[in-house]
Amino acid sequence: METKVWNEAIEFDSSIKEAAQFLLNKQVVAFPTETVYGLGADATQEAAVQRIFEAKGRPSDNPLIVHVADKDQVEKLVHVIPPIARQLMDEFWPGPLTIIMESNGSAAENVTAGLSTIAIRMPDHPLALALLRTTDRPLAAPSANRSGRPSPTTAEHVFQDLNGRIAGILNGGPTGVGVESTVVDCTTEIPVILRPGGVTKENLEQVLPEVIIDPALANEAQSPKSPGMKYTHYAPEAPLWLVDGEEDFFHDQMEKLSKQGYRVGVIASDQLAAQLKHASLITCGSRENLAQIAERLYGALREFKKADIDIILCETFPETGVGAAIMNRLTKAAVKKIKQY
Repeated sequence: METKVWNEAIEFDSSIKEAAQFLLNKQVVAFPTETVYGLGADATQEAAVQRIFEAKGRPSDNPLIVHVADKDQVEKLVHVIPPIARQLMDEFWPGPLTIIMESNGSAAENVTAGLSTIAIRMPDHPLALALLRTTDRPLAAPSANRSGRPSPTTAEHVFQDLNGRIAGILNGGPTGVGVESTVVDCTTEIPVILRPGGVTKENLEQVLPEVIIDPALANEAQSPKSPGMKYTHYAPEAPLWLVDGEEDFFHDQMEKLSKQGYRVGVIASDQLAAQLKHASLITCGSRENLAQIAERLYGALREFKKADIDIILCETFPETGVGAAIMNRLTKAAVKKIKQY
């Protein structure tokens, strides 16, 4: 199957209409959101949703996030919208926040992966919203990459992973936030963050009287509430090692591996990069601007190829604000973590 790419698509043009028709015909289409590119299918059609799992090589017990164009579509997917969920919608939608509520069964069963709940968000991207309005359907849309790979922040990333496996790619240029949406469970008395993302815990605390972090994020021995959180994600081609320590410690680890004959690639902040003399080095922004790090993270993870590099060393970042999402993704991507202290 040849994958069609709609380049330079703009809101309400013929590209949107053609992509929408593909979706209504139970095909899958990748489209940009403000976080990463999503791989969309009609969330009410089981056969269409199954094509997402097949294209990605994604386990079938991994539930999908449903994207909507407006709150009316939410009403059709859930039993009731809890007051706290409405409050979050009013404050953060459209935007990088996914809200979990009790499903009414309207979505295809493979969207929820057998759970009684459904995860929903309204993306903050003109092409995504135009596509949703044109199809007039909720769209199940995980990240548009092969399962386990870094999420795509450009149409080129999608093409690298899924060319020939999906019907089309709506090219909207680079995404903005760079890491996926925050997932908040609103089925509990106190809302629970199941996945950190573009809306930070600090943002949520400005609106809610209380919000807690799922213990599974901090305790790997505890089972997470969502099966979608138990698989390895975001991994680059070469093994990723996280290095938690001062600049001299990072340099020592790099030199030690190089002397052992390993071809070492480095992902570093501007500050650390300035202190290192290394040929295979990718900078991903300033440590003082974690939003910039988040925006560039997945592109950096995709940059190094297994044919050129044996091990990738990456520094760690403060887990404040969007830094919590950055470290969540890096931890899931890494095979090893080295700590100085």
